[in-house]
This record gives sequence, C-alpha cells and structure tokens, in this order.
Amino acid sequence: MTTKKNQASHNSEVRIAVTYVSGDLTFECPLSPADIRAAVATALSSGKPLELTDIRGHEIIVPADKIAFVEVGNPAARRVGFGAL
Repeated sequence: MTTKKNQASHNSEVRIAVTYVSGDLTFECPLSPADIRAAVATALSSGKPLELTDIRGHEIIVPADKIAFVEVGNPAARRVGFGAL
C-alpha cells in the first residue's frame, strides 16, 4: 500500500518562465530532476517544443524559443495549522 506522502517524494517541482508572459508555469512532475534537465536540453538544442506531463496527467507544451528559464527542485512540504510559518 502506498501513501500520498511516499508518492510525492518522487515528484519534482518545475517552474518555467515564458518570454513575454508575466506569470510562470509551476507544476509537479513525476520525472526526476535529471530527466527534466535532459528534456529541456533536448528541446533547446533541437528547437522542438518542451513537452512535460504533470502528476495529474496534464500535458505542458512550451515552444523552445519562448523558454526564459526552467527551475527544477523538490516539492516543498505543505504545512497545515497555526505552527506553519
């Protein structure tokens, strides 16, 4: 039996800034940071769109020439309650 906490530990948080857009795309991806870096490097070198899927199965497609930066990290633990600062 798996729990959400265990599943979340394998996810990576991805933030993509798109040129000429004020907001960033932020989502959790089931891929490892190394796999995401490889996908970004491939998209940038080939000029093909960056295609990633989030943990809910939604596809995120960003044209390679519109990528300003990509930030990859572990998702932050969400704290609940009065002690969450």
